Amino acid sequence: MAARRQNTTARRSLQHSRSPSFLKSLFGLRAVLILALSLVLALFKWTNDDPIGLYHHAGSYVNWDTRREKVKSAFVTSWDAYTANAWGYDRYHPVSEKGSQMSPDGLGWIIVDSLDTIMLMNLTDRLAEPRKWLQRKLNYNQDQDVNTFETTIRMLGGLLSAHYLTTKLPNAASRRDSVYLAKAVELADRLLPAYESRSGIPYASVHLSKAKGVPSHADGGSSSTAEATTLQLEMKYLSYLTGNDTYWRKAERVMKVLSDNHAKDGLVPIFVHPESGRFTSREIRLGSRGDSYYEYLVKQFLQTSGQEPVYLEMWEEALEGIQKHLITTTKHSGLKFVAELPQGIGGPLSPKMDHLVCFLPGLIALGATRGHTLSKARTWPSWDDKKENQIQLARDLMKTCWGMYAVTETGLAPEIAWFHANEEDLRPAPGDRPLAHTRNSLAAWKKDYIVKPLDAHNLQRPETVESLFMMWRITEDPLYREWGWKIFNAFERHTKLSHKQGYTSVNDVNAIPPPPRDNMESFWLAETLKYLYLLFSPNDFIPLTEVVFNTEAHIFPVLSKVKWQMGWSRG
Repeated sequence: MAARRQNTTARRSLQHSRSPSFLKSLFGLRAVLILALSLVLALFKWTNDDPIGLYHHAGSYVNWDTRREKVKSAFVTSWDAYTANAWGYDRYHPVSEKGSQMSPDGLGWIIVDSLDTIMLMNLTDRLAEPRKWLQRKLNYNQDQDVNTFETTIRMLGGLLSAHYLTTKLPNAASRRDSVYLAKAVELADRLLPAYESRSGIPYASVHLSKAKGVPSHADGGSSSTAEATTLQLEMKYLSYLTGNDTYWRKAERVMKVLSDNHAKDGLVPIFVHPESGRFTSREIRLGSRGDSYYEYLVKQFLQTSGQEPVYLEMWEEALEGIQKHLITTTKHSGLKFVAELPQGIGGPLSPKMDHLVCFLPGLIALGATRGHTLSKARTWPSWDDKKENQIQLARDLMKTCWGMYAVTETGLAPEIAWFHANEEDLRPAPGDRPLAHTRNSLAAWKKDYIVKPLDAHNLQRPETVESLFMMWRITEDPLYREWGWKIFNAFERHTKLSHKQGYTSVNDVNAIPPPPRDNMESFWLAETLKYLYLLFSPNDFIPLTEVVFNTEAHIFPVLSKVKWQMGWSRG
């Protein structure tokens, strides 16, 4: 009897399992599982192909102080390796653990360039020795030609920034701080002969002990346009500090001479002759030899609190020229990039963009908001669609600069990127045509970026993290902080040798491990790590509305009162 009941129960169970409703439920569950698996696979594929990333959405939960300390640790490792292996030398070779000089007795290239970073990071225990070295060892009376531009932005700028920060950061001050300004005046006086050309355009170099300007040995004696016009912040600030207007007037005259060339649409060719003051080439680019001319237009306007509006006028004209003649898009993903004009305006574009150009996104945002947050700038009566378009351009170009890192094997950018672009997008005046929309696909990006073997090295350059810092402070978008963190980690993984040796530049960003170049650039300490440190710092630390950064990331104050009137006007 019990057996029959069990058999009956089993038959009923079997019948129930074969019922239409049960089978329908089973198939429904299977469909849900397949759909869920498909969604997971699609999400995995999408995240793997998404070059933007998702982590920035959790930016408010990140401990940015911890990340800032990681950057500080990288600086300490780099600095301590230099002091242990190459103290007093101008160059440091971390693989071979030795230094080399750029002049008979050295110019303090790394020491002076690093002073303000040491101060910003509150590394007071590492400040005494550099200060002592300046007092006892640094001597400019040497039989040596030095590049006018590099010596001004790195050495003069570094000394002036150190002087300024001792008045702003209590832990950086000491009784011996007069050495910074004293050495700055001594150096500037030795640089003045560079300006003694017929036109006032500085010679490319100056001989320190002979007090004589030296024309370039190449390019028919022409000076680089960017180099001639990236001395003004330093010389003006020195005049402000000393009351001697000689430095100011010498540097200011350069801007008049350039303006008198009446460059079309504000875009300047990359060479100018110091005797005639006329451009000697047609080539236009925002990379090497062109870049910081545009940078110092904005920053001269900001340095004097808007009291010299001609520089903002020149910048606005140049930015419109950039948008009309240089901004075009890539073939597969529609990324906007800054092309070059080898034959000048009216000629075809070259799809080449130096990493140096990546100063531009931050500069555009800085020029639009004058260092204020975007949310505040949008409340101004003067804010308009033109300014909104500038901010969007800054965002678009920032994405392209990030792409230089995202598409390589190491996550480090090459020195130069080339791009696949449609032939019609390389015709003159791309700004007069509709541009393609951007597609955020890593696979498409990788089709668009071309890294040639001779351009594949990474010199620890700062331009992208500089713009990330500016873009974060202005837009308050945590995406830019997250990209900076990824870049920092790529430097950690692929350029750090050891605690004893420090960090090195590398030869190939698409090789793992990348071959080292056995050189640590001084701007790794002066700029790259400084901007990363500031990117992860509180926003009220060194606010953009109170300071202006020179092109070597040295920090000068915004001057509210200037006793000299501008010595020229546009013709």
